[in-house]
Amino acid sequence: MNDAAPRGGLVRCSNRVMNLAHMLRQNARRFPDLPGLIWGENSWSWVEIERDVNALAAALAQRGVEKGDALLVHSKNTAQMFFSFFAAFKLGAIWTPTNFRLTPDEVVYLATSSRAKGFLCHGDFPEHAEAVRAGAPSVEFVWRLDEQSKTSAFGEADLTPKLEAFRGRAVADAAVEYNDPCWYFFTSGTTGRSKAAVLTHGQMAFVTTNHLSDLLPGATHEDASLVVAPLSHGAGVHQLNIVARGAPTILLPSEKFDAEEAWQLIEKYRVTNIFTVPTILKMLVEHEAVDRFDHSSLRSVIYAGAPMYRADQKYALEKLGKVITQYFGLGEVTGNITVLPPALHEPQDNANTKFGTCGFERTGMQVSIQDDEGQELEPLQTGEICVIGPAVFAGYFDNPDANAKAFRNGWFRTGDLGHMDEQGFVYITGRASDMFISGGSNIYPREIEEKILAHPAIVECAVIGVPDRFWGEVGIAVCVARQAVDEAALAEYLAPKIPRYKMPKRFFFWETLPKSGYGKVPKRMVKDELEARGLLANEGLD
Repeated sequence: MNDAAPRGGLVRCSNRVMNLAHMLRQNARRFPDLPGLIWGENSWSWVEIERDVNALAAALAQRGVEKGDALLVHSKNTAQMFFSFFAAFKLGAIWTPTNFRLTPDEVVYLATSSRAKGFLCHGDFPEHAEAVRAGAPSVEFVWRLDEQSKTSAFGEADLTPKLEAFRGRAVADAAVEYNDPCWYFFTSGTTGRSKAAVLTHGQMAFVTTNHLSDLLPGATHEDASLVVAPLSHGAGVHQLNIVARGAPTILLPSEKFDAEEAWQLIEKYRVTNIFTVPTILKMLVEHEAVDRFDHSSLRSVIYAGAPMYRADQKYALEKLGKVITQYFGLGEVTGNITVLPPALHEPQDNANTKFGTCGFERTGMQVSIQDDEGQELEPLQTGEICVIGPAVFAGYFDNPDANAKAFRNGWFRTGDLGHMDEQGFVYITGRASDMFISGGSNIYPREIEEKILAHPAIVECAVIGVPDRFWGEVGIAVCVARQAVDEAALAEYLAPKIPRYKMPKRFFFWETLPKSGYGKVPKRMVKDELEARGLLANEGLD
């Protein structure tokens, strides 16, 4: 806190902000009987949600969880996981969710790196509980989340009896300041070990306001949101917006994504908004159930996590109409870098179409395209996308080296390459780590992928750079095809569309591409699979 008097004699005496858990109390007062959470056949009103969050907070407080303690949560999407979100906030503790698809060893690393005090682990993952108990000395207790769980027994207690024992207890919201951490948001670790991005109460209050302004304008308690991604990451940020408006959150009945089931729920609950990633949106609109269920209620289908290829955009618009919104933003900026609203998603290519853009700057945020020395580049010049603004995180927890690399002159360096046009629209070329150099020329895979995906037979593709004894590196394209196509035909199709030096040396055709727990296709995983299949060595590319 800085109490120095600025010009004009004003003194800021406090950085106190609202505890994010207060949103539950607001909803319990205004909409006590309306549903706030729906999961399968079960529904919780806002009063019931506040009751169970208070009970969980009281139980955790009795077990010694205090302000500033990290609470590690390893769970698929469940009601108890949802309650843990706000119980941690209420205590001033730090919600520390994992991707539930991580291995036990990876979860041990997250537990130790966050110095978690407690571990809430879903009953489907006894191996993870055992590994954390044995390998994370900071963890003082393990509780088992027992909803929709396989037969298992571990930890001090199951959560349902805990909630029953502590119902009726009222817990005051911890006093928090702007920079008090509320969430350790683990990065996906595409370039190494996951890092804990520190999100704070004040930052997340801005993020919620920004999302409602730029992504969900006009949202009210009469809206409804379907969750099709893990609450541990971007979907959890999105649900804060839904809670802020008092609208219901609808969870899929199980962790397995089922497109038909999703369309059934959209029709049943008149869902108005979804947060997803391009791969899942593609699965939704390409499933035949899209034509059998009423989805006219949808107003905001928001996709992020990766750019959406133009061919997929056009098909989604054909099926859903102009309701899709794109935003660009990393976990470290909680999604708040750019937005491309529905009005700018043109269903047909014309003079007004902004091909390949991820949109313009979000409200209150500033984007700069910079060179290696941190100098801002001219429009249409490619450089690193950097950003400043209240949505930028407070830094990585206990990782000064990563913080030194992530910030330069106050700007957060995203690691993404791109350019900005004269109107301020941002275009992503790709991750800096995805770029490769062939014969001295920089190659950006995304440009080639866009051209490959325009072929009517290709559903998905990934282009990566691999070592080559003559050129230094060359491109390899891995494709998923909906109908038969061979390498020669695809190369012939691409030949007039890209310079020869950008032409992939080989094309491989797989049934599926490897995906992360968030529905992305990390280039690292594609390269690992190529190596595992022996394809690089077979081609003399190792």
